[in-house]
Amino acid sequence: MTEWSETWTWVDGAWHDGNPLIAGPSTHAMWMSSSVFDGARAFEGVFPDLDLHMARANASAQTMGMKATMAVGEMMELAREGASKFEPGVAVYIKPMYWAEKGGLGVIAPDPESTRFCMNLFAAPMPAADDSFSVTLSPYRRPTPETAMVDAKAGCLYPNNARAYVEAHDRGFDNALVRDMMGNVAELATANIFMAKDGVVYTPYPNGTFLNGITRQRIIKLLRGAGYEVREGNLRIEDFLEADEIFSTGNFSKVMPANRIEDRELEHGPIAKRARELYWEFAHA
Repeated sequence: MTEWSETWTWVDGAWHDGNPLIAGPSTHAMWMSSSVFDGARAFEGVFPDLDLHMARANASAQTMGMKATMAVGEMMELAREGASKFEPGVAVYIKPMYWAEKGGLGVIAPDPESTRFCMNLFAAPMPAADDSFSVTLSPYRRPTPETAMVDAKAGCLYPNNARAYVEAHDRGFDNALVRDMMGNVAELATANIFMAKDGVVYTPYPNGTFLNGITRQRIIKLLRGAGYEVREGNLRIEDFLEADEIFSTGNFSKVMPANRIEDRELEHGPIAKRARELYWEFAHA
């Protein structure tokens, strides 16, 4: 039996302790994958960029052919209300979700009028400042906008990321660099990716094959504001193999450095450290 962390879910107007059953075998999302979500964080009494995460959940629903039924402000209130159910000091993952209950055109399309919503929150400790990860190159690639709805945070996109993640773990690595169809590095299996070389910060240009993460955008803005040169562009695996430092950005871990790429050890560099410090300063401002 799966062991769940402390979890609260708001659905159909009420809060439920734990993991309520909300779908059946005829639910469109169960067999046609019409579901989207987003992820925000509550930690140390702050909710950084909560409005942007809620807005992206609505945009993802619309991209997937569903109807965004909740206003951003309503979702923010629910997120704060849900977070208050946890003991003070508990870090929480905040997950608004939309899914289609019924099929629409040709059955395979969702019926937008059947869109349902829930707000799910669960306890998830923040990684420590000295946590890090090892990384390898994945043999798998990201889809293009012509092949998948890559501009939505959709559940149906994650099995591809999962197989890259599992394949990397099977080879003794914590995560994997995933390329786009042109052979450029796009992101990690679970987060956006940055590297630094000779004091300059580089990150893949958001070319539509991966989500331009909210934390990614925030880190770029914070680093530039602190005087760092940040370049978005096409990056190859060779660039990462020769990098001085590599670090990830994402909602779950915020900023985390890499300690190894393939067989090469990496130091926890000063730019990654500063990026994390800047994010915490922003979050608490």
